[in-house]
Amino acid sequence: QVQLVESGGGLVQPGGSLRLSCASSGSIAHIYDMGWYRQAPGKQRELVGAIISGGSTNYADSVKGRFTISRDNAKNTMYLQMNSLKPEDTAVYYCNADVLATTRARAAYWGQGTQVTVSS
Repeated sequence: QVQLVESGGGLVQPGGSLRLSCASSGSIAHIYDMGWYRQAPGKQRELVGAIISGGSTNYADSVKGRFTISRDNAKNTMYLQMNSLKPEDTAVYYCNADVLATTRARAAYWGQGTQVTVSS
């Protein structure tokens, strides 16, 4: 069994910063791509950005230059540094990981989400 747990969400003023973490645990042999998604009320879940196991990243146009994704493979943890936050960044943020388990089964896993609210 594999679990992903996000943390670090909260309330922040416009222009502020937050750092989200996504910790993976369980019977993990290898983690391939990891990604951050978000879902605002009344909207579809959208990709914020992703990072492959080698470290290359890509981002949605709406967050380029403001958000940075990184990962610590030794800790099976991914991070999302969010700077210059805007009210439109308000959403539940989810992490996703493509995981090879020790059973040799490969599947995509989701965390439970963490709320980010940008408001004055």
